[in-house]
Amino acid sequence: MRVTAFELGPFLARSVVLEAEDSSGAVLVDPGFDVEVVLEEVQRRRVPVTAIVLTHAHLDHAYGAAEAKRAFPSAPLLLHRDDLPLLRNLAMQATMFGFPAPEAVREDGELRDGDTVTVGNESVLVRHTPGHSPGHVVLIATATTPPVAVVGDVLFAGSIGRTDLWGGSLPALERSIREVLYRLPGETRVVPGHGPDTTVAVEMATNPFVPDR
Repeated sequence: MRVTAFELGPFLARSVVLEAEDSSGAVLVDPGFDVEVVLEEVQRRRVPVTAIVLTHAHLDHAYGAAEAKRAFPSAPLLLHRDDLPLLRNLAMQATMFGFPAPEAVREDGELRDGDTVTVGNESVLVRHTPGHSPGHVVLIATATTPPVAVVGDVLFAGSIGRTDLWGGSLPALERSIREVLYRLPGETRVVPGHGPDTTVAVEMATNPFVPDR
């Protein structure tokens, strides 16, 4: 599976495109600010987009969701039900941070722990990882070598997601990291929602916030 991350917008959040090796399909993850950059690239590749997934519905990861749906109307917009209140309140989030309200958008389906999302002829595993937000999910491509985990704002290179926003919980975040991410193979490539990629092994050995124990 090919993974392309685009660092965009005032929060330097990463939108991610997961594309099957045979270009049979792609999934757009976290269409945030300046999403037109991502949309133009996907359209240039002429790969069918089979889903639009939100790891969570904070402003920087969902601001461009309506625009993405317009570009790919047949691709369902998917997220965990526990983040639906955040999706409903995107305009409020934008106002709080001084941005124009984005166009309202509705989900087409809900993700649950253990679901799979089809990426062309491949798929990714959905794991529920609350803590940064109540309905945060990560996407894991287990069949890729090395495995890839698109983790949103759960885990960063040398850091972790903040827990002082709506519905955040530090104990829940620590559990998500230890019980989901740290149980992946050490060579797993971690693609976070901000900053550079890392690996599970590196974070288990060096992350000062959630050390391996």
